[in-house]
Amino acid sequence: MPRGTRKNSKKQAEKNDSLDLPLLQLANQAGDRLDIPAMEQWLWDAACKIRGATDAPKFKDFILPLIFYKRLSDVFDDEYEKCAEKFGGGDLARAFIEADHQDAIKNNRQPIVRYYVPHQYRWEAIRFHPKDGLGEFVTTAMREVAKRNPGLSGTLTLKDYNEKQSNQRVLDDDRLKDLIEVISRHRLGLKNTNADVLGEAYEYLLRKFAEG
Repeated sequence: MPRGTRKNSKKQAEKNDSLDLPLLQLANQAGDRLDIPAMEQWLWDAACKIRGATDAPKFKDFILPLIFYKRLSDVFDDEYEKCAEKFGGGDLARAFIEADHQDAIKNNRQPIVRYYVPHQYRWEAIRFHPKDGLGEFVTTAMREVAKRNPGLSGTLTLKDYNEKQSNQRVLDDDRLKDLIEVISRHRLGLKNTNADVLGEAYEYLLRKFAEG
């Protein structure tokens, strides 16, 4: 890897970590809502990025967890935005959300946000992570988010994006990077898609690729 690439990528991730709330508001207000035809084309493009890496019936095993994770991250961003507006600043809102989430788990109550996604594991951190070690980072991010959200332990911990067969990666980091970039095309926040987007995606992939 060229010298400075990791540093530049880190700076890019840090830049994207400072949620640009006005841009997020514009994205939601623009009516960028994912309808069924757009979703199906989106999923087809995603499948094409991993074609050849695994059998067609297994496409969903790689695509769906990433879509689910992006949905979690985008919804968290939406809820974070509301808290930032309420408390008058992003840093204060982030500290409050984290403290509230820890207290909610401890006292078995509903937290202020549906699911908590740590700052270093937001979707933008995955998207702008260097290709080197990407599969390991994606798997770590999913498992760390599952740790902080007990209800997700049976969902986000199932897939290992660094898995190997015959001592070779099933999905190499180049293809994984391309797949993540395709999934990044659409916001999956509260105003951008149906609540059942994962179910709709599953049905399409099953219908399209289950028979190979």
